[in-house]
Amino acid sequence: MVASPELVKQAKQAVGRQAAQWVQSGMVVGLGTGSTAAFMIQSLGERLQRGEIQQVRGIPTSFQATVLARQAGIPLTTLDEVSEIDLAIDGADEVDPQKNLIKGGGAAHTREKIVDSLAKEFIVVVDGSKLVERLGSTFPVPVEVLPLAVVPVMRALAKLGGEPEIRMAVKKDGPVITDQGNMVVDVKFTAIPDPARLEAQINNIPGVLENGLFVGLAGRVLVGEVVNGQPQVRVW
Repeated sequence: MVASPELVKQAKQAVGRQAAQWVQSGMVVGLGTGSTAAFMIQSLGERLQRGEIQQVRGIPTSFQATVLARQAGIPLTTLDEVSEIDLAIDGADEVDPQKNLIKGGGAAHTREKIVDSLAKEFIVVVDGSKLVERLGSTFPVPVEVLPLAVVPVMRALAKLGGEPEIRMAVKKDGPVITDQGNMVVDVKFTAIPDPARLEAQINNIPGVLENGLFVGLAGRVLVGEVVNGQPQVRVW
């Protein structure tokens, strides 16, 4: 039986609340992007407002995360001002059995990879629909590209066996533009047998800033699921 949208939302909220419980006083926390990460940011702000934890600072991975954190009352900082990130909490578009990820559905994967890779621990928060047997099963690989290099980059991506397509905006004419002012090319691969190799190959293309393959970064994965009509969280 397919869970209702409301139950799926409740499962995401449960994951966000549980992830926020990992944050302790004095931590610097990477604040992820996306619907499940948004619930985490909200829950973290509520913990701060109740006085359960103090002196927490967030490093947002996108304009969305920045706005949500400010609304939630989470003090923000930057990579220039801290020596380390204690914990990053972020979502994913796909998670394979080795905890490799595809991210970038919100076009924030460049900032996310910087922040997530610098954290002592990176917790992934997803709903059960994001679990796949192999990467690329349901979601293309997002690639952030400098605008002047889009055409040659797409040719190079095709040579790697991908089917590249410029991501177009919704409710706005033209392409999606990232927070860095670049474009996103979504690349569908029929198979990704070696995610680490493909990640490096894509990033070696001149004009590519970063791609959405996250290999070997994830620690815990918190999965929100609907079991017997009730939202539950499974820690993996």
